[in-house]
Amino acid sequence: MTSFADLAIDQDIVDQLTAKGIEDAFPIQEQTIPISLPGQDVIGQAKTGTGKTFGFGIPVVQRLGLDPAPGVKALIVVPTRELATQVYEDMDLLTRGRSTSVVAIYGGKAYEGQIEQLKAGAQIVVGTPGRLIDLAGQGLLDLSNAVEVVLDEADKMLDLGFLADIEKIFQKVSQKRHTQLFSATMPGPIVALARRFMSNPIHIRASDPDEGLTQANIRHIIYRAHQLDKDEVIGRILQAEGRGKTVIFTRTKRAAQRLIDELGDRGFSVGGVHGDMGQEQRERSMAAFKAGKRDVMVATDVAARGIDVNDVSHVINHTIPDDEKTYLHRAGRTGRAGREGIAVTFVDWDDLHKWALINRALDFGQPEPVETYSTSPHLYSELNIPEGTKGRIAKAPAKKDGQKADGDRPRRRRRPSSGAPEGSTEKQAGEGTHDGAGKEHHDGKPAPARRRRRRRRTSGQTQQGA
Repeated sequence: MTSFADLAIDQDIVDQLTAKGIEDAFPIQEQTIPISLPGQDVIGQAKTGTGKTFGFGIPVVQRLGLDPAPGVKALIVVPTRELATQVYEDMDLLTRGRSTSVVAIYGGKAYEGQIEQLKAGAQIVVGTPGRLIDLAGQGLLDLSNAVEVVLDEADKMLDLGFLADIEKIFQKVSQKRHTQLFSATMPGPIVALARRFMSNPIHIRASDPDEGLTQANIRHIIYRAHQLDKDEVIGRILQAEGRGKTVIFTRTKRAAQRLIDELGDRGFSVGGVHGDMGQEQRERSMAAFKAGKRDVMVATDVAARGIDVNDVSHVINHTIPDDEKTYLHRAGRTGRAGREGIAVTFVDWDDLHKWALINRALDFGQPEPVETYSTSPHLYSELNIPEGTKGRIAKAPAKKDGQKADGDRPRRRRRPSSGAPEGSTEKQAGEGTHDGAGKEHHDGKPAPARRRRRRRRTSGQTQQGA
C-alpha cells in the first residue's frame, strides 16, 4: 500500500491520520486522491469497507484550505443517519488543527443544535437528503456557495428512492463546483445522474475486474436452518473461538427487538439499531458497540451502511436479504480495513427461491444450502465452536438498578399483578381483596366488588328492619 505521506497531502492531515494509527492508503484512496486534489470530477467505485470516506474527504478538506471563510463550502450527501454520523466523525478527524467546522444534518434529532452550528459558520455539511431539503426550504441552509459536493453511497440513494431529492439538491449548490460520486455498485440511473451533474468525470474502479463481486477476505457460510432453532445456533456461534464484534441482521424491526431481548436473556452483551428506537438511543447503542461495551449488534438494513467498525469478525443474516445488493452491503460490515471476516446466512425453507437468485447473481456455487441444526457437527467444525457449547451463557451481564441496556425497549407501564386487563390501574386491580372491615376473606380469595356491595346493602336493610 502507498503511504498517505506520499500522496501530496498536507502534513497536518497526515499527522492526524498517523495519530489515529492510519498511515497507508487503500487502493481507492491512492487512485482517487491524486486525481481529485487538482479539482477533477471523480466517480469512485469500490466495495464497501475499503476506505471510500477518506478517498473523498481528504480532497474536500485540503481544497478548502487552512482557514476557509464562514458558510457552507462543502456538502456531503449520505443516505442514512448512521452513515452521516460515521462520515462526520471521519471529517472531524481530518479537520482537526484547522479552523474548518463540520456539522451533521439528519433527521431524528432536534433542529436547534444543527441550526446553531450552521449560523456559527460551519463550512462542511454532512447530511441526509430529507433534512437537507427541509432546512434549505426554510432558508436556514444556504447551499449556493457549496463548491465541493460529494454523493456517497449513491446506489443506496437509488434503493431508498432519494434520486429526485438528489436532483433538487444539485440544483441548489454552486454551478461551478468540484463533484465526487462514490458507490459500491454503478447501476444505470446512477450513471445517468453522473453524466447530468458531473463535468467529464473520471471513473475509477479500485478492484480487479476478475475478482468477482464478493470480497476475497470474507468467508461465506450458508445454512438452511429452522426458524425455531436459529436463536440457539446464534448463541453457539457467539461463543466461537476468536469471535470479535458481531453484527446480526434481521428483516424487520420487530424481529430485531425480539432477538435483542432473547440474546440478552441468554447472557450476551447485545445492543441494537432499528426503526422503533429513537435517534438518541440508536446513537448510544452504536457508540457502545464501537467502544466495545457491547460486542453484539442486532440491526435492520436501514442501519447497515452506518456500521463502520473495523474489528467486526462475524456478520450473521438471521433472515436472508431480499437481493444480492443487500447481501453484499450486509456482508461488507465484516472484513473491513483488510481484515478477514465470516458471513453466516440462514435460509428458511420458504426462502430457498431467494437464495437461488442471490447464489446465481454472486456466483457462490452453493445452490443447496446445507441443512443445519444447533447440534450439527459441521456447525462446530466450520465455525470453530468448542465442543459441548450451548447457546446460553451461565450468567447474564448485571445491570444497575433502574439502568437500561442499550437497545432495550422503552419502559412500559407495568401490568397489574392480579391479571387485570392492560390499561387498568394498580388500585383497580387490587379492589375486592378485602371486605368492608379491611380483612381478607376466610378462603383467601378476593370477592368480586359487586358482590361485596350487594352484601353491604343487605346488611344495611337488616339493620333498618331491626
